[in-house]
Amino acid sequence: MFRLIARLFFFCALTLVATFTLAQTEFSADLVDTHKQGSQTQSKVYFAKDKLRFESQDQRDPKQMGAFIMNLATQTSIVLMPQQHMYMEMPATSMAERGMYSFFRTGDVESACSDWQKIKHYQHGTCHKVGNETVNGRSTVKYEGTNDSGDASQVWLDPKLRFPVKWQGKDGSGEMRNIQEGSQPASLFEVPAGYTKMDMGGMMQQRMNQQH
Repeated sequence: MFRLIARLFFFCALTLVATFTLAQTEFSADLVDTHKQGSQTQSKVYFAKDKLRFESQDQRDPKQMGAFIMNLATQTSIVLMPQQHMYMEMPATSMAERGMYSFFRTGDVESACSDWQKIKHYQHGTCHKVGNETVNGRSTVKYEGTNDSGDASQVWLDPKLRFPVKWQGKDGSGEMRNIQEGSQPASLFEVPAGYTKMDMGGMMQQRMNQQH
């Protein structure tokens, strides 16, 4: 679960968090994340109006199973831990510092560089639009850029979904597969009945216990 959160932060920074605007089209998709070492993890992504859900699908490591939910309208984020029947609210201040809310609500797929350079650690980097390309049968707009350290990354944005469908960077790459357009159940973006709230201190203690 902790690995999922860490990869999500990397994903959002790499794929132009600013371009995750309020999409007109609700959808679900498989998120295939290829790590630098060559290993792969798979997650599920759900988008409905102003809500996002990233759900771990790694059956090989049950401890990593869980979901991360973002409500862009209320600027709240929740981590669900099914094995423990618990959930945790992520601190709004740290999320805001990363641009996880405001950048999701702005942007133009056809002119995304100004948004790229609003992201923390990308403000002094570079960005340019490469052009139109087809990825897994979908029309996309490709961008290339660097962060403040000079690390290069590429992203392919889907104009209809207003969502990245492919990306490459220093620490790995990934793409969206099996994209299914259509309404998503409201229950996907809610805390299930019977879950207990967990604070950050408790979560860190649990992680330490798992390492022993």
